[in-house]
Amino acid sequence: MIMVISGSQKFQFDRLLKYIDELIEERIIKTEVRAQTGYSTYMPKGYQFKNFFEREELNNLISEAEIIISHGGTGAIVNSLKQGKKVIGIPRQAKFGEHVDDHQEQIIGNFEESQFISAAHNKEELKQALLTIDKKCFDPFISNNDIFLIQLKKYIS
Repeated sequence: MIMVISGSQKFQFDRLLKYIDELIEERIIKTEVRAQTGYSTYMPKGYQFKNFFEREELNNLISEAEIIISHGGTGAIVNSLKQGKKVIGIPRQAKFGEHVDDHQEQIIGNFEESQFISAAHNKEELKQALLTIDKKCFDPFISNNDIFLIQLKKYIS
């Protein structure tokens, strides 16, 4: 299953949701897709969706998914990485009315540069990321909190 997370900001992310429908229609995506659509106005045609999931339900869906396609919010990405998921990040862009600025470009870029995720900025890049993600090996994600706890345990020992 692929889980799509568009975030909880009060902006639409119709572009991503349309890409998913188009990639299902083109048979690039052949597996079940679930999505949290947030404040988007686009109504997906080829997959199940809900505007918002409760935290526990979203965590369960992330846990069940093989691939996460996420907006550039750190919470969604970090949560997915902590569960060991392969993540494709697609940043919201101001020019499409998806956010107030393009800070998600930098967030996605930093995660990709650290080799934690794949990044996509348009439909073609999303398609390529989906076609190659199974072959990619990402670095394991360890949060700063986890690093601190590891160091603290070593010190105490």
